[in-house]
Amino acid sequence: MAKTSMIERNTKRIRLAKKFKNQRMRLKEIACDRMLPAEERFAARLKLAELPRNSSPVRVRNRCVLSGRPRGFYRKLGMSRIALRDLASNGMVPGMVKSSW
Repeated sequence: MAKTSMIERNTKRIRLAKKFKNQRMRLKEIACDRMLPAEERFAARLKLAELPRNSSPVRVRNRCVLSGRPRGFYRKLGMSRIALRDLASNGMVPGMVKSSW
């Protein structure tokens, strides 16, 4: 089980990323538009830098919904490999059988 503080920090990052999504997108479009003058693009970059760092979606870490584990994460299932194996061993995942040789 992951530390509660790390899970909460990641939750905060997800919330901030959603909150600033439109503002970040708009500023990035201005900053990357080559048709605009350089001063205007530079001003957009400065405003983008003033936004909170944790509002960037790149800083969000994928974590298991059951254990909070950050590694071995399956995006399609939203859980870690260990949690998936536990569920499969208990017969909770239809069609999945434990392999042994």
